[in-house]
Amino acid sequence: MKQLKDKQTGVRRLPGDGRWAAMFLAVALVMFAVFTLYPLFYAVKTSFLAYKPFGSDFVGFKNYTDTLKSALFWKSVRNTLVYTAAVVPLTLLLSFLVAVMIQPFTRKIQAGLKAMFYLPLLASGVALSVVWQWIYDSSPSGLLNIVFDFLGLPQQNWLNSSKTAMLSLIIMALLSGLGQNIIIYSAALMGIDNSYYEAAEIDGARFPAKIRFIVLPAVKPTTLFLTVTGVINSFQVFMNAYMLTGGGPDNNTNMVGLLIFNNAFKYNEFGLACAQAVILTIIIGGISILQFRMTGADVEY
Repeated sequence: MKQLKDKQTGVRRLPGDGRWAAMFLAVALVMFAVFTLYPLFYAVKTSFLAYKPFGSDFVGFKNYTDTLKSALFWKSVRNTLVYTAAVVPLTLLLSFLVAVMIQPFTRKIQAGLKAMFYLPLLASGVALSVVWQWIYDSSPSGLLNIVFDFLGLPQQNWLNSSKTAMLSLIIMALLSGLGQNIIIYSAALMGIDNSYYEAAEIDGARFPAKIRFIVLPAVKPTTLFLTVTGVINSFQVFMNAYMLTGGGPDNNTNMVGLLIFNNAFKYNEFGLACAQAVILTIIIGGISILQFRMTGADVEY
């Protein structure tokens, strides 16, 4: 088959390559438009309505003003910030430490350890939450209370106490969400040229110095990526709070995602829920831009 040569790049291509590329792109663009752009525009439109199945009323910015005046909304934002501020840094730290510790092992052992850490992510959120409900069971038969009783510590009402409910959600997120970050960090560590370590050893650098001056700068783009995606995921957390605490006690674990869900599907306030979703999108976008400004100045992305 005759090949054509691009005059600018010099790359040889087959006739019709452009049409095939356009067809594959069209499928992706149609999917994006139908399942992302349309719901986004419809949610923005609904946020200006007192939504009814038949004949919604236009209310302007009322849903937004009601949201900004709502003490429950700002408490949910604060709870989400606390959750994010705890989960994201600790997840990055633990993932990085585990990735560094498994690097000296053989490829087979590394693969087994990565699979072990990644296994919780393969389970559905509901199944995982049911397991953690058993772990946090406030009765003497709860796994964590059994451990506490064995250690001579007082048993706790983990999910129904204001002192421990948020901590319980954070621990669950930390112990069940490391797998993906460990794999990404491991890939970044394997991409570091051994010549850097050899030069450091010649200069007499020890392990902490190698981590500080070689590893951390090399994985900075990875850390930025995981930080941004981690913040986005944490601000959208829903399943953990919904299944384990329902937002209680006293709304101390009521996250923004759970608040939006309740307004939409429990109280049928779809316009209010959409306004809160738009505000959440703006908050997440602002934080993401701030992260890139603060930490991405010397990172290629």
